[in-house]
Amino acid sequence: MEKTFEEAMNFRHACKIFDETKKISNEDLNYILEAGRKSPSSFGQEPWKFLVITNDELKAKLRVHCWDQVQITSCSHLVVVLAKIEEVRDYEGEVRRKFNRRDLPKDMVDAYIIKYANHQKEYFSNDFNTFSWTSRQTYIALGNMMTAAAVKGVDSCPIEGFDKEDVEKVLNLDTKKYQVSVILPLGYRVKEQSIKQREKLEDIIEFIN
Repeated sequence: MEKTFEEAMNFRHACKIFDETKKISNEDLNYILEAGRKSPSSFGQEPWKFLVITNDELKAKLRVHCWDQVQITSCSHLVVVLAKIEEVRDYEGEVRRKFNRRDLPKDMVDAYIIKYANHQKEYFSNDFNTFSWTSRQTYIALGNMMTAAAVKGVDSCPIEGFDKEDVEKVLNLDTKKYQVSVILPLGYRVKEQSIKQREKLEDIIEFIN
Protein backbone atom coordinates (compact mmCIF):
# COMPACT_ATOMS: atom_id res chain seq x y z
CA MET A 1 0.00 0.00 0.00
CA GLU A 2 1.36 3.40 -0.95
CA LYS A 3 2.15 5.84 1.82
CA THR A 4 0.95 9.41 2.04
CA PHE A 5 3.58 12.12 1.74
CA GLU A 6 3.72 12.59 5.51
CA GLU A 7 3.93 8.85 6.10
CA ALA A 8 6.73 8.63 3.53
CA MET A 9 8.70 11.39 5.23
CA ASN A 10 8.42 9.58 8.57
CA PHE A 11 9.29 6.22 6.97
CA ARG A 12 12.39 7.42 5.12
CA HIS A 13 15.73 7.04 6.86
CA ALA A 14 19.31 6.34 5.88
CA CYS A 15 19.11 2.56 5.67
CA LYS A 16 22.49 1.04 6.56
CA ILE A 17 21.82 -2.62 5.72
CA PHE A 18 19.46 -3.92 3.05
CA ASP A 19 17.80 -7.33 2.83
CA GLU A 20 19.68 -9.01 -0.02
CA THR A 21 16.84 -11.48 -0.63
CA LYS A 22 14.33 -8.76 -1.57
CA LYS A 23 14.25 -7.05 -4.95
CA ILE A 24 12.38 -3.94 -6.04
CA SER A 25 9.72 -4.55 -8.68
CA ASN A 26 10.12 -2.93 -12.09
CA GLU A 27 6.94 -0.95 -11.47
CA ASP A 28 8.21 0.55 -8.22
CA LEU A 29 11.68 1.17 -9.66
CA ASN A 30 10.21 3.06 -12.61
CA TYR A 31 8.09 5.12 -10.23
CA ILE A 32 11.23 6.14 -8.34
CA LEU A 33 13.24 6.92 -11.47
CA GLU A 34 10.36 8.93 -12.92
CA ALA A 35 10.47 11.13 -9.82
CA GLY A 36 14.09 11.86 -10.68
CA ARG A 37 13.37 12.46 -14.35
CA LYS A 38 10.53 14.87 -13.62
CA SER A 39 12.48 16.89 -11.06
CA PRO A 40 13.01 20.60 -11.59
CA SER A 41 16.38 21.99 -12.61
CA SER A 42 17.86 25.42 -13.23
CA PHE A 43 16.89 26.70 -16.70
CA GLY A 44 15.21 23.32 -17.25
CA GLN A 45 18.52 21.84 -18.42
CA GLU A 46 18.21 18.52 -16.52
CA PRO A 47 21.99 18.17 -16.07
CA TRP A 48 21.93 14.58 -14.87
CA LYS A 49 22.03 10.94 -15.82
CA PHE A 50 21.12 7.94 -13.65
CA LEU A 51 23.09 4.69 -13.84
CA VAL A 52 21.06 1.81 -12.40
CA ILE A 53 23.33 -1.06 -11.36
CA THR A 54 22.20 -4.56 -10.40
CA ASN A 55 25.34 -6.48 -11.39
CA ASP A 56 26.78 -7.95 -8.17
CA GLU A 57 30.34 -8.04 -9.46
CA LEU A 58 30.26 -4.38 -10.41
CA LYS A 59 28.68 -3.43 -7.08
CA ALA A 60 31.50 -5.27 -5.29
CA LYS A 61 34.12 -3.35 -7.30
CA LEU A 62 32.44 -0.08 -6.43
CA ARG A 63 32.15 -0.92 -2.73
CA VAL A 64 35.94 -0.95 -2.43
CA HIS A 65 35.95 2.73 -3.38
CA CYS A 66 32.86 3.62 -1.35
CA TRP A 67 34.52 3.30 2.05
CA ASP A 68 33.52 -0.39 2.11
CA GLN A 69 29.92 0.52 2.94
CA VAL A 70 27.71 -2.57 2.97
CA GLN A 71 24.78 -0.68 1.43
CA ILE A 72 26.57 -0.74 -1.92
CA THR A 73 26.42 -4.53 -2.23
CA SER A 74 23.37 -5.39 -0.12
CA CYS A 75 20.94 -3.10 -1.96
CA SER A 76 18.53 -4.27 -4.62
CA HIS A 77 19.41 -1.50 -7.08
CA LEU A 78 22.31 0.92 -6.94
CA VAL A 79 21.69 4.29 -8.58
CA VAL A 80 24.77 6.32 -9.43
CA VAL A 81 23.73 9.90 -10.09
CA LEU A 82 25.91 11.64 -12.66
CA ALA A 83 26.28 15.36 -13.24
CA LYS A 84 26.73 16.59 -16.81
CA ILE A 85 29.73 18.71 -17.76
CA GLU A 86 30.23 19.48 -21.46
CA GLU A 87 26.60 19.34 -22.52
CA VAL A 88 25.48 22.22 -20.31
CA ARG A 89 28.03 24.48 -22.04
CA ASP A 90 26.94 23.50 -25.55
CA TYR A 91 24.88 26.63 -26.15
CA GLU A 92 24.09 25.98 -29.80
CA GLY A 93 23.59 22.26 -29.34
CA GLU A 94 21.94 20.67 -26.31
CA VAL A 95 21.19 23.91 -24.47
CA ARG A 96 19.33 25.37 -27.45
CA ARG A 97 17.58 22.04 -28.11
CA LYS A 98 16.19 21.98 -24.58
CA PHE A 99 15.03 25.59 -24.72
CA ASN A 100 13.35 24.81 -28.05
CA ARG A 101 11.24 22.10 -26.42
CA ARG A 102 9.07 24.91 -25.11
CA ASP A 103 8.09 25.86 -28.67
CA LEU A 104 9.13 29.48 -28.13
CA PRO A 105 9.91 32.07 -30.84
CA LYS A 106 13.56 32.06 -31.94
CA ASP A 107 14.22 35.55 -30.57
CA MET A 108 12.98 34.48 -27.15
CA VAL A 109 15.15 31.35 -27.22
CA ASP A 110 18.14 33.50 -28.23
CA ALA A 111 17.44 35.80 -25.28
CA TYR A 112 17.23 32.83 -22.91
CA ILE A 113 20.56 31.49 -24.13
CA ILE A 114 22.23 34.89 -23.65
CA LYS A 115 20.82 35.12 -20.13
CA TYR A 116 21.90 31.52 -19.43
CA ALA A 117 25.43 32.11 -20.73
CA ASN A 118 25.89 35.36 -18.80
CA HIS A 119 24.55 33.83 -15.60
CA GLN A 120 26.88 30.84 -15.89
CA LYS A 121 30.14 32.58 -16.83
CA GLU A 122 31.80 31.77 -13.51
CA TYR A 123 30.46 28.22 -13.34
CA PHE A 124 31.49 27.38 -16.88
CA SER A 125 35.06 28.64 -16.58
CA ASN A 126 36.32 25.08 -16.02
CA ASP A 127 35.09 21.52 -15.40
CA PHE A 128 35.41 21.83 -11.63
CA ASN A 129 33.14 24.87 -11.47
CA THR A 130 30.69 23.33 -13.91
CA PHE A 131 30.46 20.20 -11.74
CA SER A 132 29.85 22.42 -8.72
CA TRP A 133 26.71 23.79 -10.41
CA THR A 134 25.37 20.65 -12.07
CA SER A 135 26.01 18.50 -9.01
CA ARG A 136 23.81 20.78 -6.92
CA GLN A 137 21.04 20.28 -9.45
CA THR A 138 21.25 16.50 -9.08
CA TYR A 139 20.40 16.77 -5.40
CA ILE A 140 16.92 17.98 -6.29
CA ALA A 141 16.39 14.76 -8.23
CA LEU A 142 18.01 12.77 -5.42
CA GLY A 143 15.60 14.11 -2.80
CA ASN A 144 12.60 13.43 -4.99
CA MET A 145 13.72 9.86 -5.70
CA MET A 146 14.20 9.14 -2.00
CA THR A 147 10.73 10.42 -1.17
CA ALA A 148 9.20 8.53 -4.08
CA ALA A 149 10.94 5.38 -2.84
CA ALA A 150 9.51 5.91 0.63
CA VAL A 151 6.00 6.31 -0.83
CA LYS A 152 6.42 2.79 -2.23
CA GLY A 153 7.87 1.43 1.00
CA VAL A 154 11.36 1.22 -0.50
CA ASP A 155 14.35 2.21 1.60
CA SER A 156 17.30 4.32 0.51
CA CYS A 157 20.56 5.77 1.76
CA PRO A 158 22.22 8.76 0.05
CA ILE A 159 25.97 8.22 -0.07
CA GLU A 160 28.62 10.89 -0.49
CA GLY A 161 31.34 8.78 1.13
CA PHE A 162 33.25 7.55 -1.89
CA ASP A 163 36.50 8.18 -3.76
CA LYS A 164 35.14 10.05 -6.75
CA GLU A 165 37.97 9.52 -9.23
CA ASP A 166 38.23 5.81 -8.45
CA VAL A 167 34.49 5.28 -8.83
CA GLU A 168 34.59 7.10 -12.16
CA LYS A 169 37.41 4.83 -13.32
CA VAL A 170 35.50 1.67 -12.36
CA LEU A 171 32.51 2.96 -14.32
CA ASN A 172 34.78 3.90 -17.23
CA LEU A 173 33.28 7.39 -17.40
CA ASP A 174 34.36 10.10 -19.79
CA THR A 175 34.64 12.77 -17.10
CA LYS A 176 34.55 15.53 -19.68
CA LYS A 177 30.93 14.50 -20.22
CA TYR A 178 29.81 13.11 -16.85
CA GLN A 179 31.09 13.04 -13.27
CA VAL A 180 29.77 11.16 -10.24
CA SER A 181 27.70 13.39 -7.98
CA VAL A 182 26.10 11.08 -5.42
CA ILE A 183 25.22 7.40 -5.01
CA LEU A 184 21.80 6.07 -3.99
CA PRO A 185 21.33 2.44 -2.90
CA LEU A 186 17.70 1.29 -2.92
CA GLY A 187 16.18 -1.78 -1.28
CA TYR A 188 14.43 -3.03 1.83
CA ARG A 189 15.58 -2.64 5.42
CA VAL A 190 16.72 -5.51 7.63
CA LYS A 191 16.45 -3.60 10.91
CA GLU A 192 13.75 -1.25 12.11
CA GLN A 193 14.76 2.36 11.90
CA SER A 194 15.75 4.28 14.97
CA ILE A 195 13.61 7.18 16.19
CA LYS A 196 14.05 10.11 13.82
CA GLN A 197 15.92 12.96 15.47
CA ARG A 198 15.20 16.46 14.19
CA GLU A 199 15.34 19.98 15.58
CA LYS A 200 12.03 21.54 16.57
CA LEU A 201 10.27 23.47 13.81
CA GLU A 202 10.29 26.69 15.82
CA ASP A 203 14.07 26.42 16.22
CA ILE A 204 14.79 26.33 12.48
CA ILE A 205 12.06 28.54 11.03
CA GLU A 206 12.04 32.32 11.04
CA PHE A 207 9.16 34.22 9.46
CA ILE A 208 10.05 37.60 7.97
CA ASN A 209 7.04 39.85 7.37
